[in-house]
Amino acid sequence: MQRAVGSFISHGRIVKSLVLQHVRVVNPIAQTLVRHNSTSAARMEEHGFEKTIISDVLKSKGKSADGSWLWCTTEDSVYDAVKSMTQHNVGALVVVKPGEEKSIAGIITERDYLRKIIVQGRSSKSTKVGDIMTEENKLITVTPDTKVLKAMQLMTDNRIRHIPVIGEKGMLGMVSIGDVVRAVVSEHREELDRLNAFIQGGY
Repeated sequence: MQRAVGSFISHGRIVKSLVLQHVRVVNPIAQTLVRHNSTSAARMEEHGFEKTIISDVLKSKGKSADGSWLWCTTEDSVYDAVKSMTQHNVGALVVVKPGEEKSIAGIITERDYLRKIIVQGRSSKSTKVGDIMTEENKLITVTPDTKVLKAMQLMTDNRIRHIPVIGEKGMLGMVSIGDVVRAVVSEHREELDRLNAFIQGGY
């Protein structure tokens, strides 16, 4: 997965480079436009690659972004946490302290369940989430203003598939590697459309 994501980012940059090379070398009309129409060039630059931020991803997720069902408490059983993941088709839950829904204590994932319960032969019904979760001080998080490519890099470098979003007032939601990849694909597609319009004189 990490190799595929890395290849995707590299491919996107290569495509952009080739399109801009086309503007400079192949299309003299567009080249003249770049030299003499600084306003148009500035507008294209404003829309450049890698502008989407995590808050945009949360907005696109709609109601599911607030994560009212994406959390459990440190006192819940691992069994109940895994049951919630299954019911909502997610791979991780944010963990909070009882009665403190906006104060994150850690995160529990499918990987935690497999490695710390199944492999070790422990009982999911008698083990508390707080006993196997990744604690807050070891947690990797992003803010609403983090760029999606930065979030993707954090996730691939640390081999994680889910990352909590923390704002000034606490927990805002959680995004997955799938959410981030979809956002980057959409952004690159829109940017290529803008570059194509620029070449054809649409700016």
